[in-house]
Amino acid sequence: MTGSVKAMAVTTFVALVAVATYSVALGSNGWLWFGWVVLGLITIGMAASGNV
Repeated sequence: MTGSVKAMAVTTFVALVAVATYSVALGSNGWLWFGWVVLGLITIGMAASGNV
């Protein structure tokens, strides 16, 4: 796993915590969850490609 993939993984995890905290405090927002899923898919794609 390269440095950029590790950084994306950390960013994805931090975003998950932020979205979950927001959902608990203010109620669920579908767009935030959708954005997190897209970020997760990009991270998985980067890890799978190995070219980054």
